[in-house]
Amino acid sequence: IEKKLAELKNAEFVVHPECSCTTPMMYDIASGSYKNHQVQILSTEGMMNYVSKSDSQQFVVATETGILYRMRQQNPQKTFIPASENAECEYMKMITLDKVYRSLYDEKYEVKVAKKIADKARLAIERMLSIS
Repeated sequence: IEKKLAELKNAEFVVHPECSCTTPMMYDIASGSYKNHQVQILSTEGMMNYVSKSDSQQFVVATETGILYRMRQQNPQKTFIPASENAECEYMKMITLDKVYRSLYDEKYEVKVAKKIADKARLAIERMLSIS
């Protein structure tokens, strides 16, 4: 990442905090390792909104690489470089539009979670949504 950012001096660095590919770099960001670059830690939609509104033309993106397609479609004049070419989430690849449709239409694939776990997860989700 440092090499990519060094080559792209005007690039902004956008990071999704919940992607496992970003976990090692969170400490580096907190300690100021990327101080010469604009660093944004955002939700998926936060990333999409930010890159659309930013005046920057180049972005290094630290999250699942699938988002790059959408970023490029919505911002064809801008350049998006993955922080890691191998940042692919096997779980995200399992989700398809057809599966989501069947899940909602047929009320299939219900997930039951213990209340204690659900309460903790709800808090994390609410925090994530509040910063997006």
